[in-house]
Order: sequence, then C-alpha cells, then structure tokens
Amino acid sequence: MSCKSCATGGCGTQRGAAEGPGGEPQKTATKGCGSGGCSTGGCNKLNSFDWLSDVAMPGTKKYDVVEVKFKGGRKDYYRNVHQLDLTTGDYVVVEMQSGYHVGAVSMQGELVRLQVKKRNVKINDDTRVIHRIATPKDMDRHEQAVLRDLPALYRSREIVRELKLNMKLSDVEFQSDNTKATFYYSSEERVDFRELIKMLASEFKARIEMRQISLRQEAGRLGGIGSCGRELCCSTWLTDFKNIATSAARYQNLSLNPAKLSGQCGRLKCCLNYELDTYMDALRDIPTIDKPLETQKGRAWLQKTDIFRKLMWFGYGAESTWHPLPIARVLEIVELNKKGVIPESFDVLTPVGEKEAVPLAALNSDLQKLDAKYATRTNKKKKKKSKGGTGSAPKPAPNGKAQ
Repeated sequence: MSCKSCATGGCGTQRGAAEGPGGEPQKTATKGCGSGGCSTGGCNKLNSFDWLSDVAMPGTKKYDVVEVKFKGGRKDYYRNVHQLDLTTGDYVVVEMQSGYHVGAVSMQGELVRLQVKKRNVKINDDTRVIHRIATPKDMDRHEQAVLRDLPALYRSREIVRELKLNMKLSDVEFQSDNTKATFYYSSEERVDFRELIKMLASEFKARIEMRQISLRQEAGRLGGIGSCGRELCCSTWLTDFKNIATSAARYQNLSLNPAKLSGQCGRLKCCLNYELDTYMDALRDIPTIDKPLETQKGRAWLQKTDIFRKLMWFGYGAESTWHPLPIARVLEIVELNKKGVIPESFDVLTPVGEKEAVPLAALNSDLQKLDAKYATRTNKKKKKKSKGGTGSAPKPAPNGKAQ
C-alpha cells in the first residue's frame, strides 16, 4: 500500500499543512506511529522506547547525537550541530552523501550515547549533521518520493527478467530529493549488474545504488506473520542476526522437520536461540546414552528425554511401550552394564545369578506337606480294610448248617 491508501497512516506522512494565525504554514499532526511500515501492516517496526526522555542528566551537557530512522527500519546517527529543539517522532532533513533525505527522530539523549558505545560507532567531525526540522514543502517532496517506490520496484523486476539475472529485488527506496535510488536485492551467487544499472539510471533519471542483503534482512524489510501468530521478530525488534545451527533443535528435542524449523526467510528460525541456554543448563545433569541398556528382558533403546522433569523413556525393540526412568535409575543400570552385570528388569536391579540362595527344604515344604497329607489318608484306608478282613468265621450248626 502507498501513503494514499494506508488505513493506519503507519508511514507517518502528512496529508498537508494548515495555515497558522499569521498566515504561515503550520505543520499538521502526523498520522500513525511513523514507523515506515505501511506496506507490511506493522506499525511498531523496530520502535524503541526512550525511557530516559523525561530524566535530566545533572551537570552534563545534552548529547548532541540523534538517532534517525528511515524506511524499512534503517537507522543512522547524525549530529545536532544547530542545537535544534527536537522531539522523538519529529521529521528532520538530514545530510546524505549527495543531497538530503527526510527521516524521523527515533531516539536522542543519553540512550543514544549508550547505543553508540554498544555498536562501536565513531562520532567525529565527518559525521553527517541534521540541517533542519522538515517543513511542509519538504514533507510533500518526501511523500512524492515514497510514492515512486512501488512502481519503480515493479518496473525494475521486469528489467531484471529481461536481462535474465539470477537476483531477487525486494525493495526500493528513493531519496527525498529524488536524486538517488537504492535497490535492495538478494542473490545466492555473484551478479554482474552493470548493464542493469545503466538501464535503471536511464529509466528513473537518478543515481542508482545496488545493495545486497541477506535473506533474513529481506524478511525483516518485507515483514509478515510468523507461525506463532505474531509479527516477525526481525521486522519488529530484532536487529542482530546470530548464527543458528541445527544442534539448537536437537538440544531442545525438536523434530528435525525443515518445514517447521524454517521461518519466512527460508532459514532456521531465530527463536531457536531464545531458550537454548536454559536447555543447555538443564542438560548438564542428564547423561549421554550411546548404547542401549542391557536387561534380562532384552535391550532397551532411548526413545526420548523429558529434560525438565528429568525422565528418560526407554523401549524394547519388540515392544511399542515406552518405560519412563528417572536419571538416578538410568545411571545405576549404566554402571551395572559397565561391570558386566545384567539386571533382571528396570524395577529389579538385582541380577538373577546374584539372588540369595533359598534352602531346598523351604522350596519343597509345600510338596512335603501334600505328600504327608495324602500318605496319612492312604494309611487310614488300609487300616479300615484290614479291620474288616480279620473277623472270626461263623460257627457250624449241629445239623451241619451254618448259623
């Protein structure tokens, strides 16, 4: 979107000037936050809160270096040699290498001194200066320059396709005096754009500067919404891009899926480094398991590790069930395996060969009781039979018949 159609006024351009009581042009209120992020929809692009703005530093002169922000969140430092009474958000006309440009004051005072010291910026007589506070005429010219950015980007991309150059143009920034145009591009190989510069200079009647940026910087200039549902960190507050390795995902037990680990720029997400130190501290107490644990049930392989709960999950090869073990129990089993001792299971660490010997009489006591019980019954039956067989025979009668 251009400044004419921006609903929020996020680019900070002014719609015109009103006349004061004396007929002099009077600057109207600036719309939006002045972040320069209309095209991305982000009104808080790389904003900084000056928490020392209302605090006067006793006994010291006010620091005369001012931080000025331009389109895309680009910031630079300028000297306020004319001692202008500036407020954060004011538009000023600053000196450039050739001509002038209009930017917004983003920070001043002691915080600028700290930023200059942090970034090792050398402030000397060669540092560019602030000419004046932007007038309505300056703002009109600046708005016209901003309106040229989008059509110039489309036209320059057509020229790049005609020349068959392996490069991607991501943004164009015209200087407020329309004497210079900076083209931001990204490419994975070296590009010979001498012919391109000639065609662009004849097309736009301005001095052309080609500036190569990384894919992370390109995502920061274009902006967007991340998978977390919030605006990209690189387009809102992140200024330094640190190296990110796949080991950061491994330490946090994340799935090595490129689609989930990659950001809008196609590189690993910057947020992988945010909690890495916390995970590294928690991993110090967790042992490294290089081989499976040996038990009588078989070999148990490490499946996953719950870092903060201090649990390690192991599973046998033939089973789909995972068994959680605390760190102390895992260390005990590892020490037993190093000594060549194989425990019975995860719960019973006593090996089978080292169990206490149980007396044989104790093992067969139940059998002996059963044998004694049935032997007693057999003897009783025999005694009953023997009593019935030993009775006296009937006496014969006198007449020869049995009585």
